[in-house]
Amino acid sequence: MRPLTTLPKAHLHLHFTGSMRHSTLLELAEREGIHLPSALVDQWPPRLSAADEKGWFRFQRLYDVARSVLRTPDDVRRLVREAAEDDVADGAVWTEIQVDPSGYAGLFGGITAFTELVIDAVREASRTTGLQMSVIIAANRTRHPLDARTLARLAAQYAGRGVHGFGLSNDERRGDTAAFAPAFAIAARAGLIATPHGGELRGPDHVRQCLEHLSPRRLGHGIRATEDPRLLEAIAESGIALEVCPASNVALGVYGTIDEVPVREVMAAGIDVALGADDPLLFGTRLAGQYALLRAAQGFTDAELAELARRSLRASHAPDELRARALRDVDAWLAAEDDTMDA
Repeated sequence: MRPLTTLPKAHLHLHFTGSMRHSTLLELAEREGIHLPSALVDQWPPRLSAADEKGWFRFQRLYDVARSVLRTPDDVRRLVREAAEDDVADGAVWTEIQVDPSGYAGLFGGITAFTELVIDAVREASRTTGLQMSVIIAANRTRHPLDARTLARLAAQYAGRGVHGFGLSNDERRGDTAAFAPAFAIAARAGLIATPHGGELRGPDHVRQCLEHLSPRRLGHGIRATEDPRLLEAIAESGIALEVCPASNVALGVYGTIDEVPVREVMAAGIDVALGADDPLLFGTRLAGQYALLRAAQGFTDAELAELARRSLRASHAPDELRARALRDVDAWLAAEDDTMDA
């Protein structure tokens, strides 16, 4: 089988805190004297489920503990650099990292100062690793929609200067999606693409709400749109891409096993699918691992995996030249091994 780590691909669904290496979490927690729960130490990766509020609360608590170990600008730079290194090792040629500055504002001088730190860290990581990257500012749907407007205006200030998108994350069962429409309108006027979460913990009805009120270019997850064939057709016709994260879908209890995640169904509908690692710190699997899971559990052929890589590139915000080069390299990835096998 062809090595998946050499398959060129784009990584479009990666959360800032969740991109942290487990070894870095342990090291920084020891430095700061922070006691980590056993789920993040000897029971890692943790057993998770978001089937009910208690399960999501446990997931969010672990996430908040992980966030608490980042205390200095150098910690932030290290996290971004290591995330870039890991994506390069997994074959990524383009990465979009999503961050909610509100979670770090108190320690880093406010949301503007922290955003500038992250943008600078991304530029530095790009220089040192060769991986081209960009930032998505994400609002938290469990907070007031006015907070989202503040973040949208912040993202707009950096549009084209390190930030290209605006998202909406956290438990999609909470908050009123329509109430976030004004924030997304602010982002749209600044030329930012919309990448809200939807269609993972809630089904097709919530996907429709996202389409109607937030005008997404991509949907974070969106996998449960497959429960409504007409909705799937509408997504395909609109050209909206889905950022599908198989490992997190199973870890959070959306599907029981990897072989139940309906990736082929989405692809068959003509929708661009970009596999993402979501939060590898909590789910234990990085980018190439998502491709490996589909190969092992669903029998995806290398031709199908190459097509997934192509779709991730097409759905990305990568520069045209990078995308064209990477698409040629995907073809080469298939052809080179075919020649070897024929020989």
